[in-house]
Amino acid sequence: MERAKVALVRGPSRRGNIVAALEGIADQVKLDAVRYVLVKPNFVSVNRQLAATHVDAVRAVLDFVRARYDGPIVVAEGAAMSPTWEGFRNYGYEPLVEEYGVELVDLNADDALPVQVYNRRLRPLTVYLARTVVEADYRISVGPPKTHDTVIVTLSIKNMVMGALVNPQATRRSGGTPRLVQRLAGLAPRWMWRSNLAEWGKGTFLGRSGGSSKMAMHQGFPVINLNLALVAPRVWPHLAVIDGWQGMEGDGPGNGDAVD
Repeated sequence: MERAKVALVRGPSRRGNIVAALEGIADQVKLDAVRYVLVKPNFVSVNRQLAATHVDAVRAVLDFVRARYDGPIVVAEGAAMSPTWEGFRNYGYEPLVEEYGVELVDLNADDALPVQVYNRRLRPLTVYLARTVVEADYRISVGPPKTHDTVIVTLSIKNMVMGALVNPQATRRSGGTPRLVQRLAGLAPRWMWRSNLAEWGKGTFLGRSGGSSKMAMHQGFPVINLNLALVAPRVWPHLAVIDGWQGMEGDGPGNGDAVD
C-alpha cells in the first residue's frame, strides 16, 4: 500500500501556506483523467466563520488545481441544519464562480444514493449520500481542525462523510428542524448536547425517516464512529487540506474557542 505524503507549512498568510503545502506534494496530485473535481468545505454553521471553511482556504486550493486542470470543478457542501446557500453568501463563496469558473452545489438538494449503516441497537439503517460526492473521481476536503463533541475531532474524513449525507429539509429556512426543537436547543446548557440523551434525540427525532441523514448517523458514541467507518469508503477524499491558520478547541464543532 502506497504511503500518503504529507506537507506541513508555517507562514504569514492562510492562502500562501496552503498553496505552499500543496506545491510540496504536487507530484501526488494526478488530475489528467479526472472528469470533475469536487472541493468540499465545511459549513457545520452557516453564520459562524470559526466553525466553517474560510473562503481563502478554498481559493488557495483552486489556485493550485486551476494551474493543473481546466475541467469542471464543483465546490459543494450540505450544511448541517441550515440552508447551504446562506453559507455560500455569508462566507463570500459566490465570487468563486466568476474567479475560477466553478459551480456551487448544495448537496442537500442533490440526487441521493442509499448506504447502509446501523442504529443504536445495531440493526440496519439506511441513510442517503449526495450523488455528486459519490460519483466524483477526485475529492478534496478543505476545512479547519476542530474538536468534536461526539467523535473527538473533525479533520478531513468526517468533513467529507457528514457533508455528503443529505438533509433534504435543510433547504427550508428552518433547516428542517422543528421550531420547538430549535427553542429547546437554545435553552439547553452546552454540556447536555454532549450527553447520551442528546445523541439519542439527534438520531431518533432529527434523523427520522425522510429527515436528516446526517442526524441519523448519531446513534450513540460507539455507533456513530462505526457508521463513519462504514460510509467513508464511498466518499474517501483523494486530497485533504487541513487549514490550521485558525482552529477550534473546547465546545466544537460549532461553538468552541479559537486557537491561532
